[in-house]
Amino acid sequence: MTWSELDWPALDRLRQKFLNGPAATAAAGPYWETPSDLASYDFTYGERIGWKWDHVLRELKLRNWSPPPGAAVFDWGCGSGVAARRIIAAYGPAAFSSLTVWDHSPLACDYAAAAATKEFPGLKVDQATPGFIAAAEPIGLLVISHVLNELPPEALASLQGLIARADAVLWVEPGTHAVSRQLGQLRESFRAAFNVVAPCTHAGSCPVFAEDRARDWCHFFAPPPGEIFADSNWVKFGQRAGIDLRSLPYCFVALDRRPAAGQPEGWSRIIGRPEHFKPYARWLNCDAAGLQDLELPKRADNALFKQLERSKLPLIYRWTRDGDKVSTGEALLPPPSPEV
Repeated sequence: MTWSELDWPALDRLRQKFLNGPAATAAAGPYWETPSDLASYDFTYGERIGWKWDHVLRELKLRNWSPPPGAAVFDWGCGSGVAARRIIAAYGPAAFSSLTVWDHSPLACDYAAAAATKEFPGLKVDQATPGFIAAAEPIGLLVISHVLNELPPEALASLQGLIARADAVLWVEPGTHAVSRQLGQLRESFRAAFNVVAPCTHAGSCPVFAEDRARDWCHFFAPPPGEIFADSNWVKFGQRAGIDLRSLPYCFVALDRRPAAGQPEGWSRIIGRPEHFKPYARWLNCDAAGLQDLELPKRADNALFKQLERSKLPLIYRWTRDGDKVSTGEALLPPPSPEV
């Protein structure tokens, strides 16, 4: 697929379905009418979802997490299959034994399987059968992406049954208030069986469900590639789709049955993004003690002040602070590259 091959009428039709709202879209059945729908979606909307997954996977690597060795990947509700392809590309196809895809649209299953086979020709790729869905056999790595706001209760119950069979789960959703809080409630139900790898820096209950935090939600922002802003095709797409290309809000949860490696104590996660004012920056902080609004005076650490505004990495820090006033902070950074 190239920009010259893009099916703009198909994207316009998909956009109209999205604008009708998730409930109406789900009731109307699968989005996809032709393979061209999926190819055009994967090239545009799907690529934006891929950037969210890239940021999640960057964070998981910062936290020294990797999939269970030789895991079979199951992409549930696969759509065009972008989520599984990003995961397999990030860790390498040799890290996985197979990929199985499922979607309520046979067109989507065909597209996702074909795209994965083309990108990873040595990887075993299958489409899930009804028998596989109904079985009790273990699932290695369960991948879930952008499905929660369209799931009727019976579909969510079926998905929870699949989660109960998984060794590990990676789940990414849009970063809206409603969806994030719903995913957070599901996270609470998973804590007894899984270790929560991310986004949390602690294993406790989610503090956004405290009585005084109803307006808050756990969400983050992925940075889109800088070059798209100078690309007239992406600019045209953003204008036609009514999308702010700068904004990629998401929420996610990563679960693993293996013992948690964890990070050293004292790490915090910035929720959303910091607000910057002339004399200070402030943000919503999440750590083992709960949620707290923190503030960094610019004069206390000007370099950190600028870093919080410009960093493209997940905002995971260990603060030096007195109450809600931060004096400095240490970022969780990738390990240094080995010298050649």
